[in-house]
Amino acid sequence: MDLSFHTASSEETIELGKKIGLLLKPGDIIAMEGTLAAGKTTITKGIASALGIDDNITSPTFCLISEYYGNKMPLYHMDVYRLDGPEDFLNLGVEEMLYGKGVCIIEWSEKIKSVLPSKTITLSITAGDDGSREIKIHNWNNGSVE
Repeated sequence: MDLSFHTASSEETIELGKKIGLLLKPGDIIAMEGTLAAGKTTITKGIASALGIDDNITSPTFCLISEYYGNKMPLYHMDVYRLDGPEDFLNLGVEEMLYGKGVCIIEWSEKIKSVLPSKTITLSITAGDDGSREIKIHNWNNGSVE
């Protein structure tokens, strides 16, 4: 199922992330696509909040993977921008996270899409000049986000 949303601010984007996060299950993988500053980390903040994570969520650009633990399930937040491709991604030893008991969110996922499972949920985010965002969710089978 494909869904589309429009958010007018960072706060609305975080709220949408919370709604998505409430519907996620262990083993779900979210592949994020969007330009620099599109809102990938912003929506991740909402997802993390819904998973009971109180930590400050930041982009894992330089550490590649940030692990967060809340009261529902772990969140593995990955940023593959600096990787050369799928082989580099797999060499990080991510299989346990991808097929584990938490949720994986992968920023810049278009670089490694060929090695992601077919059940992967894709979030495509486009930022507007006014701070708004268009968010399209592809391959969503977890229920209604409305």
